[in-house]
Amino acid sequence: MKSPSATHALIRGDRTAGMLTMSDDHVMMNQILATHAPDGRDVDVRPLLYLVEDILNRATEHVDFIIKGTQAQIEMEEKAQQANYIAMLEALTFTIDRIACELSYKALRGSDPHATTTAIFSFLSSYAWDAKLVLSLSAFALNYGEFWLLAQIYSTNQLAKSMAILKQLPSLLEHTAPLKPRFNALNTLIRTMMDVTRCVVEFKDLPSMYISPDAPALASAMTLIPTAVYWTIRSMVACATQISSLTSMGHEYGVLATESWELSTLAHKLQNIHEHLRKQLNLCYQHIEEKKDVDTFHMLLKLFDPNVAHIDNMKHLKALIYAGDDKLPLLDGATRRKVGLEVLRRRNVLLLISSLEFSGDELAILEQIYSDTRMHEAGMQSHYEVVWIPVVERSGVPLSEETRTRFEALRSSMPWYSVEDPFLIEKPVMRFIKEVWHFRTKPILVVLDPRGKVLSQNAIHMMWIWGSAAFPFTSYEEENLWSKETWQLNLLIDGIDPLILDWIKDGKYIFLYGGDDMEWISKFVASARTVASAFGIPLEMVYVGKNNKREQVKKVAAIIKERKLSHCWEDPAMVWFFWTRLESMMFSKIQLGRADDLDPIVQGIKKLLSYGREGGWAVLSEGSNILVNGHSTTVLPTLVDYVKWRGNVAEKGFNLSFIEYHDQLHNVAHPCCRFEFLATTKAPESIRCPECHRDMEKHTAFVCCHDEQAIPDSLFAS
Repeated sequence: MKSPSATHALIRGDRTAGMLTMSDDHVMMNQILATHAPDGRDVDVRPLLYLVEDILNRATEHVDFIIKGTQAQIEMEEKAQQANYIAMLEALTFTIDRIACELSYKALRGSDPHATTTAIFSFLSSYAWDAKLVLSLSAFALNYGEFWLLAQIYSTNQLAKSMAILKQLPSLLEHTAPLKPRFNALNTLIRTMMDVTRCVVEFKDLPSMYISPDAPALASAMTLIPTAVYWTIRSMVACATQISSLTSMGHEYGVLATESWELSTLAHKLQNIHEHLRKQLNLCYQHIEEKKDVDTFHMLLKLFDPNVAHIDNMKHLKALIYAGDDKLPLLDGATRRKVGLEVLRRRNVLLLISSLEFSGDELAILEQIYSDTRMHEAGMQSHYEVVWIPVVERSGVPLSEETRTRFEALRSSMPWYSVEDPFLIEKPVMRFIKEVWHFRTKPILVVLDPRGKVLSQNAIHMMWIWGSAAFPFTSYEEENLWSKETWQLNLLIDGIDPLILDWIKDGKYIFLYGGDDMEWISKFVASARTVASAFGIPLEMVYVGKNNKREQVKKVAAIIKERKLSHCWEDPAMVWFFWTRLESMMFSKIQLGRADDLDPIVQGIKKLLSYGREGGWAVLSEGSNILVNGHSTTVLPTLVDYVKWRGNVAEKGFNLSFIEYHDQLHNVAHPCCRFEFLATTKAPESIRCPECHRDMEKHTAFVCCHDEQAIPDSLFAS
């Protein structure tokens, strides 16, 4: 019988020789691959792996307890039902026991580790790579778990104490401090073995419907998996040898640094393998996610097919917002409570889709329209519900603190329903919103009927023009509403300023004017007052700014108020809404294919939007009847030169005399017209000039207005 020291030397010598002679990985792996002859059986190793993880996690925790003197009590989650374990163990118990015996016997004898590993591969030749690995790890866990179970209870259980004495555990555990490097190395290697095993099993579980074996990431991983399985089982052999040596030869064997070095070397090798496998696995998951996203996108296309009928809107809302039942995805703006999608079942739903760059003016006006509607519908069921869907680019997970704060601030200010978490909106949904509903940067309002059918891909323009009166926001209703409109001041002002509506009722002459040239404004106001006085007409004037240069407009308005030149809109939201409604009218006409119609409304909108960007402008009306819509270069000279046309007033009247003289100047001046569309806005292919009615030239422009705060989300660039 060999002495302990002789056996120790034999074990070390055999192991070193094995490491040296098998340095050629290519030759070694050819030997392993020669043993691989799977018979096609499909072994579900997940339940077994959960059980093994439980054993090894508790065992490695006990290692930490032995070293540190404390033990964390961790309750492992039950990951499989007992019935699954029983059925699986009945089929695999013999195989696991056989490998466990092989590990113990060869470890005790000090056999060559490569030869032991190869023998295990030969015994498991008919199994797939993931099954080979999990079965081997199960066998190792059986032995290792028994070792630490005895170590844990031997002091309180007589049977365990007797068995522990046979294994020399009491002596071993009395010298835990010198063994700390060994236990640390064992702990690290075992956890790395589990990491690699989980990774290999994850590759086996990848859904074949979303990733094929020839996908680059999966193909690369599959070439490495045999090597990963080999070195993991080889590491089990090394760990088994270490434990056997400790129990058979005592703590004196365990204090040698060379043994810890071998375990650390194997751990380092396995960690490198695991890092590479995990990288490839992440690429596989990315590939699968992209495939799933494509499938989800196509599912959305079919779901929102206008030719397909549905019972209600729940499939649509779940597909867009959240399909699960484990959380409440909406926040009720009225009660500030989380609610489910059921509150929207068979309701008309307006999906307010925007980024977090939602202007305060825009939100304030929309809230006012929403509140007015709810007030008028008091005691009745509302016509529709609004749901805010935030589109937030996923540059990081979770959201940055700044982005989260912006999101929560916006959500808290909304009185309607909001998506509770922007990450609920998945990437294929955002793609659908952008590609199908043409969302870019400006908020859009998608209208769904009670069955989920899209009535309008963007009713925001109808909402700005007519508010809730445009319900149900269909193209038919849009055409119907336009058929009732005429080119009058009521259309431009609507309910923005009640004072102007009073002037209209009183039949007064009204000048709406704008621009940012204070010298022109002063001359215009003085000349208008002179003309009104000369002809004895009741004239009121209101400054409504222009559709860009927000800060400059505020300064001009402050000067007008200080000098008491005329009435002006001091609230920037009123100025913003006036121009936004005009832009919405233009966009509505574009959507309906009416952008080039020669009716007075289309021509008037075009002129105002164009004049609002170049110098000053003015609209003169008598009551609501618009007389002149002119540029600064024609309106001011008409006022200044009133002595030239005053003689016609007695015969033709003031209105016609003013119009004729202005038109004469206009026919000579022909001010330039231009329309600027943001690159993020769907612009028409062509548009006709409201002055000469010819097709306008298309240019690309880069513009900076040097304004401290440009009008947000404007349809047209500044």
